[in-house]
Amino acid sequence: MEILFVVVALAIIIFSVLTVTARRILRSATYLLFTLFATAIVYFMMDYEFLGAVQIAVYAGGIVVLFVFSILLTSRPGEAGERLESRRRGLGILTAVAVATVFGWVLVSRCSQLLVPQPETGLYTMQQLGADMLSTSRGGYMLPFEAVSVLLLACIIGGVVVARRR
Repeated sequence: MEILFVVVALAIIIFSVLTVTARRILRSATYLLFTLFATAIVYFMMDYEFLGAVQIAVYAGGIVVLFVFSILLTSRPGEAGERLESRRRGLGILTAVAVATVFGWVLVSRCSQLLVPQPETGLYTMQQLGADMLSTSRGGYMLPFEAVSVLLLACIIGGVVVARRR
């Protein structure tokens, strides 16, 4: 089971990097699809079949199809994107390293709690899962959920700006 988790985690990392570094936008959307499927596999490995099915149906099915249709409507998918030149490349690299450091610290501090044996508390009900997912306390997922919704809103606004220029 641990080997499968390592393989899936490596797939998520590799396809995530390929998503943001691919020069052709349709390939980038395809790599995003692979990343979302691998994330669904992680949910299935944790025995959260409902979340895995939602991940496939909503994200891998709906959002990637939406991305592909918007790509086909706003650009010529066969041509490679031009290389971006920026005078602020150093600032971008510094920001990326800072964000990666913070995320790494959060991941290590969060995962170190999992190494401590936890007492068996019984079955985890859907009501407890919903309360934990919408909780703003430590271990809750409301803040990451809101951050993703703001990110998706920024993507939509960026797509509208790009479409209006053409």
